[in-house]
Amino acid sequence: MKHLTLALCLALAVAQPGRAEAPFEDAVALYENGDFDAAREIAREWAARDDARAMAMLGALYLKGNGVAADVQQAKDWFTKAAQKGHPGAQFSLGLMYLDGSLGAPDPDQGGRWLTLAANGGNPDAQFNLGVLFTGAYGNDPDWKQAADWFLKAAAQNHARAQYNLGLLHLDGKGVAQDVEKATGYFAKAAMQGLPDAALDYGIQIVRGEGVQKDEVLGAKWILVAAEHGQPIAQNRIAKLYAVGRGVTQDVVEAQKWNLLASAQGRTDATLDDMLKGLTAEQKAEAEARAKAFTPKVPKVAE
Repeated sequence: MKHLTLALCLALAVAQPGRAEAPFEDAVALYENGDFDAAREIAREWAARDDARAMAMLGALYLKGNGVAADVQQAKDWFTKAAQKGHPGAQFSLGLMYLDGSLGAPDPDQGGRWLTLAANGGNPDAQFNLGVLFTGAYGNDPDWKQAADWFLKAAAQNHARAQYNLGLLHLDGKGVAQDVEKATGYFAKAAMQGLPDAALDYGIQIVRGEGVQKDEVLGAKWILVAAEHGQPIAQNRIAKLYAVGRGVTQDVVEAQKWNLLASAQGRTDATLDDMLKGLTAEQKAEAEARAKAFTPKVPKVAE
């Protein structure tokens, strides 16, 4: 469930008093258009006037190396200044820096401190990542109840990854009561937002009829959605369905295509290989051509 999402949230803080030659909104527009040099000049003027938004922007520029040489220490310093002034985006970014290795070994205490401030301010990405922290993802002791609570807060704001992780917790009964129906419901919400992992698990639940009415055709469609986005487990699963004609029309060539794609990502399957060993040379060539022509769809939700 470890997953980090970096968001700057440049405009979340209230404007600080002071005057500048150009309004800070110009810096935001220039930043979003990729004119980082011009954005930095305006941001520096506003940062000199103690504006937290400008400090957060400078932190992002130095972290990503946009218009300047990447400098983690400079990024940390600017994010810290903005975070201390209550800028939730800077608090979130600083929290992640303490966790993702940017500043050396992960520091769950410092990372959790800043993420908590941003999460209490309502930032769904911070709430999600705080949930990840409480799963013990950084060598810290897990607290599954806390993890579930923070995932729930983020899920209530339609955070797809939080919905998916909350589904996993309900499936296993970690931090919450085990409830297959609730788990499937959260998988459905995340799948409908475009998360491939959720589409896979939702499809599997439908094929099995666990927590939802059984429908092998519909379940296969959701598994196919995940496979088309490059999810290797989904590619393996849909290959099996095509091989036996379960939920889809049997098609051994299509089965071999997905088997090849899954295997290329390390999801090998000796049983499936054995099932498809009787393909003719022409069928194998066609499967290889289809696999070569495959281009994964870009997920709507970052993986």
